[in-house]
Amino acid sequence: MNFKKFKMLGLTLGLGAMLAACGSESATPANEGETNNNTETTTESKEINLAYVEWDTEIASTHVVAEVLEGIGYDVTVTPLDNAIMWEAVASGEADAMVAGWLPGTHAAQYEQYKDSLVELGVNLEGAKIGLVVPTYMEANSIEDLTDEANMTITGIEAGAGVMSATENAIAEYENLADWELLPSSSGAMTVALDQAIKNEEEVIVTGWSPHWKFASYDLKYLEDPKGVFGGAETINTFARQGLEEDMPEAFKVLDAFQWTSADIEEVMLEIHDGADPEEAAAKWVEENPDKVAEWTKDVE
Repeated sequence: MNFKKFKMLGLTLGLGAMLAACGSESATPANEGETNNNTETTTESKEINLAYVEWDTEIASTHVVAEVLEGIGYDVTVTPLDNAIMWEAVASGEADAMVAGWLPGTHAAQYEQYKDSLVELGVNLEGAKIGLVVPTYMEANSIEDLTDEANMTITGIEAGAGVMSATENAIAEYENLADWELLPSSSGAMTVALDQAIKNEEEVIVTGWSPHWKFASYDLKYLEDPKGVFGGAETINTFARQGLEEDMPEAFKVLDAFQWTSADIEEVMLEIHDGADPEEAAAKWVEENPDKVAEWTKDVE
């Protein structure tokens, strides 16, 4: 696999500068090198930019899709972005597609803002969920059971993430959380804090979502949410920029067909958690699941 990857150096990087770099590396004007012959067809672009937010689920799914697209001849750039910028990038056409839209709750605000500028290809994974997660050894089973556990602190991820906004709403809605604090961090820092607390059998409450490798690695439970602040089951959805179907019809077909299960994605996430590079984990999964990949590529000529 040789697809290109851009690392975010910080959220202070602007969208234009970030994706201008992508363009300078991989984008070639569609008409460059063409002669003036009056041909009726043009060559499909083979360079595609997939945007994603650096959550474990999206790292796994984006790299698997990139591996499949590489296999049918595309030159793939995968670009990690802040959540809001990811949506803006695809809506504006700076990125070509994403397989990272959590609906109906987590990304509701971004979906409402950008849906008219996007092509919605549908669900690629069902049964996703967000909420507050604790080790099973803790006595609390509901958000309403919380009193002063974990120093009245919830360990979160990146500020602005959907689960963070939902947790802020939970603190406002549940009277017993009135004096609690939501501590922003990152997805990686959250799992480190979870791991350290469990090793010491300490109380810890984190913002959680599934599918995620942590549920296979630790004995965890979601706290019940009687007020329904975190919503019900979520789906992860695929979105493309307008015009992608015309510009890259084969890639569009693969993106449109892409759908897998929680068990599938957790295999890739566990490989990455155990030390594999995302590219290596994706390549291994693709090699070991030819029937599923064949379903995604069956309409590609």
